[in-house]
Amino acid sequence: MDDKSGLIKEFKRDDSLDYLKVLKALKEIPFPVGKNLLIDFLKGVSKNASIRDNDLNSLSLFGSFKKDNLKDILDNLINNSLIESSSADFNKFIKVLRLTERGKQEISNPQLYKNKIKNNFNHSKTIITEEDEIKFKELNILLEKFNDYQKKAIISENEKILCIAGAGSGKTTVLTKRIEFLVKYKGINPNKILAITFTRKAREEMQYRLVDLGINTNVETFNSFSEKILLKHENQIYGRKMNVISYGNKVMAIMSALSDLGLTMNQVIEIYFSDSQRRNKTSEQLSNTLMNDCFFILEYFKSRNDEFYDFSEDAFGKDKPAAKTIYNICKHLKKYMDLSGLRDYTDQIIETIKFFESNKQYIPEFEYVLVDEYQDVNSMQIKLLNLLKPKNLFCVGDPRQSIFGWRGSDINYILKFQEKYPESEIITLIKNYRSTNHLVNLMNSSIRIMSLPDLENSYEDEKKISLLNFDSEEKEMNFVISEILSSDLSKDDIFVLSRTNYQLTELSKFMKQKNIPHILKTDDFLNGSTAKKGEVTLATIHSIKGLEAHKVFIIGCNEINFPCKASDHPVIEMIKIDNYDKEEEERRLFYVAISRAKKELFLTYTGKKPTYFINSEMLKIISGDDF
Repeated sequence: MDDKSGLIKEFKRDDSLDYLKVLKALKEIPFPVGKNLLIDFLKGVSKNASIRDNDLNSLSLFGSFKKDNLKDILDNLINNSLIESSSADFNKFIKVLRLTERGKQEISNPQLYKNKIKNNFNHSKTIITEEDEIKFKELNILLEKFNDYQKKAIISENEKILCIAGAGSGKTTVLTKRIEFLVKYKGINPNKILAITFTRKAREEMQYRLVDLGINTNVETFNSFSEKILLKHENQIYGRKMNVISYGNKVMAIMSALSDLGLTMNQVIEIYFSDSQRRNKTSEQLSNTLMNDCFFILEYFKSRNDEFYDFSEDAFGKDKPAAKTIYNICKHLKKYMDLSGLRDYTDQIIETIKFFESNKQYIPEFEYVLVDEYQDVNSMQIKLLNLLKPKNLFCVGDPRQSIFGWRGSDINYILKFQEKYPESEIITLIKNYRSTNHLVNLMNSSIRIMSLPDLENSYEDEKKISLLNFDSEEKEMNFVISEILSSDLSKDDIFVLSRTNYQLTELSKFMKQKNIPHILKTDDFLNGSTAKKGEVTLATIHSIKGLEAHKVFIIGCNEINFPCKASDHPVIEMIKIDNYDKEEEERRLFYVAISRAKKELFLTYTGKKPTYFINSEMLKIISGDDF
C-alpha cells in the first residue's frame, strides 16, 4: 500500500456522465414513457405494474441508477432540449418523455458535461507575498482604502491578469484605480490605454470616475470602439455611406419583409407565438418582440461566424411552419439591410475585424487593454482583442454571473484564461461590500455547485430574508405592493425582480392602479436606464445586472420560472442555441438576483413548493439556523 498512513484513499466516483444513462434508457425502452415510470425503471422498482407488464425489468439499464438526484438530471435534460415532454399519442392529457434529435446526438457525442464549470476551472488561492506587502506600503496614499487582494489587482506588474471579482467586491473601483495607477504612478500615456466595458451606462460611469481623477483616456464599449474605426475609414471599407440600424429602420424593414411575403403582422404573430405567449400582451408588445427576435437571429448567426442558412430544416412537427415563416422574414431583412446600407451591432465588430485583418497597419496600438465583464465575451469580441494584441491585458469578470449564453456569450473564455495565457496571474476578489453576512451566506450556498471560493462578508446585520408562499399570483403581487407602500425606504432603493417579462407587466398594472411610481425594465429593452428618485424598479434579472438596492423582491420563485420552463422568445429554441448548459446558467441567474440585495430579500412564490435552486442549506439560512 503506497499510502504511508495505512489508510486507503477514498475513491470519489466521477458522476459527470450519469445523465447519459437517462438518455440511453429512453432509447432502450421501446415506447415513450412518463417521468415517474422512467424514474422507477432506472431505480429498479420491479413492483411497478407497467414495468412488469412490459417486461422492462429485462432491459440492460433497469435498476442502473442508484443516486437520489435523478429528478434534477431529468429537469436538466429537458431544459437543455435533450429530452422533450409532450402529450402522449393515445391521450393528450398525459405527458410522456421522448429523446430529441439533439438527445440522440448527445449519446454518441457527449457535450453537455464539458460545459459544467466544475469540469473546466481550476481555481488557485491568491497569495499575498512579502514583496506585495512592501509595495502596498510604498503606495499607501493610493491604496489605503483597499483590501490586499484589491491592492494586488490595482498594481500587479504581470502582463496578463484575470481578476475574478465576486458580486459586490468593487470591480469597477479596482478597474478605475488601476488606470489611475498606470497613468499617475507608472507614467503610461493615457492615449495608450484602452478600457472596454459592455454597456453604455458602464462606459459613462467609468469615464465620469476617471475625469474626476483628472484622467482622460480611451473608454469604449466593443461597439463604440468598432464604430469609431468604421467611421474613420468608411470610404475605404464601404465606398459609400453606411448607418447603424435604428428602431425606425427596423420597423420599415419588417414591414417591407411582410409586404413582400404577402403577410400581415397579426398573421405572423398567430403563427409564431403560442396561446400562452400571447396571453395578456398587447399587439404592439408582440410585434416588438417578433421584430427584435428576427433581428436577433441575424446577429446570432453573425456572432458565431456561421453562414445564414434555412434553420427551419432543423425544426420538427408544429414548430416547422413558424420556423419557415421566420426564416423567410429574416432572409428579406438581410437583403433590405444590404440594399439600404444599414449595419447592426454585430456588423460593427465583424466589419472592424475584417478591416483590421486586411489592413494591419491601421490597427491602433495600445500598451494596456482592460476588459470589464469578461465572463460575457463572445467569439467575435475575443477575435477583436486578439487583433489588438496588447502586451498588457487585464480582464475582470465573475463566472458566477455569466448569464448571456443565449446571446452567444461563452463562459469558457474566462474559465480557460490561464490555458490561453500560461504565464498569467489570477487574482480573486472575495470580499463582498454590498450585502449583509446572511445574504452573503445565502449567495454562497446558492452557487456552491460551481466549486468557486466563497465570498466573505464585510459587515454583519440583522437577518432579513423571507421565503413566502401564496395561493395565487394576485395575492403574491398584493403582498409586494403592500410592503412597498408601508416601507420607509425611498422607492428607488427597492427592486422587484422576476425571471419573465409577463410577471412584471402584470405587477406594473397593479402598481399603476395604486399610483406607485415605477420604471419597467424588461428583456426586450436591455438598456442602461435607471429609476428616478422615488421610482421603484421592476426588472427582469437579465436587465438588472450590475445594480443594487436596499430591499429586493424576487417574485415567482417556483420551478416554472427557475429554471424557466417558458420563453417569450420562441426563436431561442428555433435556432438551437446549444453550446451552454441552460440549467447552470439559470442557476447563475438566480444568484445574480439574490446578490442585488444589500439588506432585505423577499423570495415569493405560488404553487406547492419553491424552486429547487433554493437548496436545503439555503433553507436553513432563511429559517435562521445558519449559525
